[in-house]
Amino acid sequence: MNVEKIESLEQLSGDQRELAEIVGIEAYRKLVENYGGMCIYIYKLETILRERRNAEIFNEFDGMNYRELAKKYNLSEKTIREIVSGKKEEPIDGQGGFF
Repeated sequence: MNVEKIESLEQLSGDQRELAEIVGIEAYRKLVENYGGMCIYIYKLETILRERRNAEIFNEFDGMNYRELAKKYNLSEKTIREIVSGKKEEPIDGQGGFF
């Protein structure tokens, strides 16, 4: 299908129209072209911010500053240890683990 046939919002209805209104018709066409028929998941803001926070913690870790990082980020030292060891793999919101 040629996505250029989607010329205006009036051709769309419901959730599809709402999405196109939010992102714009050009971006909507790209979504249709690349992800049409697929389900995509959009992270919650909290998930994005948590991943960025964890990356900052990992980069600031000097091998011994667990307590300082825990205070700075208002987390437990145990959580800091899990983040810097790479063992803390929280499931994406809405998805559970195997067990």
